[in-house]
Amino acid sequence: MGLTKSEIFSKKQNNIAQIAKVLGHPARIAILEHIAKVETCICGDLVNEIGLAQPTISQHLKELKKIGIIKGSIEGTSICYCLNDVKWEEIKDTLLQFLNTFSNQNNSCC
Repeated sequence: MGLTKSEIFSKKQNNIAQIAKVLGHPARIAILEHIAKVETCICGDLVNEIGLAQPTISQHLKELKKIGIIKGSIEGTSICYCLNDVKWEEIKDTLLQFLNTFSNQNNSCC
């Protein structure tokens, strides 16, 4: 497998790419939508809601937790997940800044 050479890109570019990668799977979007709708949930709830196997859901939750967009607290033998509001706002601001850099482009190309 080839190297990504991420060190040649800026911290901002790597951050945006990491966010895009994590959000680039429809199951993760479905998980985020469900957590936002119910405000908090347990992995088993996601298995029932989304229809994927528990290990698959757990792997997706791990990726979402890695960038901090969700957080979990232990309740008995389960982990209860919710959106991390602070990180959510950071990610939203990062993506909006990136997308807005192209909004004032002159459309005379091609």
